[in-house]
Amino acid sequence: MSSQFMITRRTILAGAAFAGAAAPIVAATTARATSEVGTVKPAPTDLAGIERVKLDPVKPPFIHPHTQKAVGGPKIYEVTLTIEEKKIVIDEAGTEVHAMTFNGSVPGPMIVVHQDDYVEVTLVNPETNELQHNIDFHSATGALGGGGLTLVNPGETAVMRFKATKAGVFVYHCAPPGMVPWHVTSGMNGAIMVLPRDGLKDHQGNDLVYDRAYCVGEQDFYVPRDADGNYKKYDSSGEAYADVLEVMKTLTPSHIVFNGAVGALTGDNALQAKVGEKVLILHSQANRDTRPHLIGGHGDYVWATGKFANPPELDQETWFIPGGAAGAAFYTFQQPGIYAYVNHNLIEAFEKGAAGHFKVEGEWNNDLMTAISTPNSH
Repeated sequence: MSSQFMITRRTILAGAAFAGAAAPIVAATTARATSEVGTVKPAPTDLAGIERVKLDPVKPPFIHPHTQKAVGGPKIYEVTLTIEEKKIVIDEAGTEVHAMTFNGSVPGPMIVVHQDDYVEVTLVNPETNELQHNIDFHSATGALGGGGLTLVNPGETAVMRFKATKAGVFVYHCAPPGMVPWHVTSGMNGAIMVLPRDGLKDHQGNDLVYDRAYCVGEQDFYVPRDADGNYKKYDSSGEAYADVLEVMKTLTPSHIVFNGAVGALTGDNALQAKVGEKVLILHSQANRDTRPHLIGGHGDYVWATGKFANPPELDQETWFIPGGAAGAAFYTFQQPGIYAYVNHNLIEAFEKGAAGHFKVEGEWNNDLMTAISTPNSH
């Protein structure tokens, strides 16, 4: 299926205005990207003796079962990511986004392997979708992170394998020619954790073993407003494209949320833990800088840019994750109750939606905090 056919298909499915706006951008970038990676052809590689393992990815904030230390030699981990274009509601007011997703969730599922393992990704773009997609792994080497090998039109499937040579937490996202920011800010991103083969270590080389791990994907959305200031609704991604692009150019998000919607990690969806449990918080932001903070707790050990070859920082109150990166924070909860986990640009947390909760069970420790007197009138 040619690029020209894709533009025609978009015209039919998404409207001529969208196709007219997108075509010049696509035309200007497709040739350059193709020339850079087009010489990479499918080639046999002798990996017959390496064990294959099928991963069953799950919806964030949860993470598929995995071992913290590698067992045996490197393996080939097979994972299928199916692209789903879907309408989602991102706040209690019913604001809608025509999201682009991996496996139906914002963010896409966390993938966990170990350093020197191979990741074999099957990327499926169902015929029912409107748009062209691919996948760029920041953990991969070559061919635009795999984006140059996985450009799939509706009805197509691509398979790509890369070796996970660097240990850490890394972003992955869709990066089709000419439309990268639109796809990323429409929800099409996720993260992969490549653990050291002997597991996580503290600054002195001692083992760090977590009891729970959660994936928090911070997402900026750009929803257009009408003349009265109300968020607009559209019948398709194509119809919304021109208006969304104008909002994107302001660099001012309408919403900044965790895991796809305001309140997605609060209330009944709060992240669970118990006093004494060690929790690994994996936080990704594919587009904008962010400043995670656990109110009432700390980052005992923090890899702010998520790279495990570097020693962790200790006892952090707030850590900085640059856009296009994922960080990791390890904390042992010491008191029960509700902990707010926020982007500590507090405007973005309280006014835009970048906040979640940990609900921690256990016994209160008066030595760590106690009330000397209750509030009273003078």
